[in-house]
Amino acid sequence: MNRTLTKLAAAGALSLCAAVPALAGSVTQPGETVGLNTGAPLPQGWYAINTVDWGCRNTNPQHTCTGLTIPVVAWSTPWTILGGRVQLLAAWPAVEVGVQRNPGLDLPGTYFNGMYNPAVFGQLAWDLGYGWGFSYLLGAYFDYHSPVAWSDTSLNQRFALSYTANDWAATANVIWGIHLDSVTDRPQLSPCPSLTFPVNGCNPNFVNVDLTVGHSFGKWQVAWVGFYSSDLNTPVEGYQKQSQFAMGGLLGYDFGPVILQGWLTTDVYEKNYGGHEVCCQVRVILPLYVVGSTYGPPVSATMG
Repeated sequence: MNRTLTKLAAAGALSLCAAVPALAGSVTQPGETVGLNTGAPLPQGWYAINTVDWGCRNTNPQHTCTGLTIPVVAWSTPWTILGGRVQLLAAWPAVEVGVQRNPGLDLPGTYFNGMYNPAVFGQLAWDLGYGWGFSYLLGAYFDYHSPVAWSDTSLNQRFALSYTANDWAATANVIWGIHLDSVTDRPQLSPCPSLTFPVNGCNPNFVNVDLTVGHSFGKWQVAWVGFYSSDLNTPVEGYQKQSQFAMGGLLGYDFGPVILQGWLTTDVYEKNYGGHEVCCQVRVILPLYVVGSTYGPPVSATMG
């Protein structure tokens, strides 16, 4: 598999899957970095990544479905700090959310769309040798007035460890989000479930763990992916912290100038989301310019 695929550290590839508009959850969607070896440094150059997503959660008596597109630009710079490659990423996803209610209840459905919180990240990624890599990312999602965006700015830190050798790729990426305002004057994506704060937004801190274990067969990649997420605090009295674990399979192919990935996941555990979610995603990776190559790393480069 092309080294761009196996070492892509595009931590801003912001897959949002089926966000729940009535409650909270993670600003960084659980599972957004699966399929990417975010612990390993990218070859120097510019990359464009776009993830198209569709997911539905079988909440009762309604179904919540989300569609989105997530354009990302990543720059692996020529600079290093303490031996770590400096990488910069930016994204501004667009989201649509629809809630279908049971017709027998004579309740209308709802539909929202708009821009999600824009995000900017800086990252240091170290090649530790013997196929191992580690990265640290620091950035923020910025406050944005939209019915499908969070109503404050949140800090984002990520710690990723990757192994990419012998045609294997394994990554664990821990994502820690901290809101600057736990309760705001705008509900937007996350209204407080409390009569005390009927028009305010609840913004809990969170932790995500994204997992990938894959193997390459020539230009093909097959992988198991999984992700866990949990709220870390209760912004208001009566708030019920959410958590989940989901897993599934990923298939990727290196076409040369373009790399394509697709995966399907489903919840095996959820708490306070109100139902299980099935989510399918497609990711396109386009190396715009990579040092020493016409459009990206040589096709012969493998996971090792």
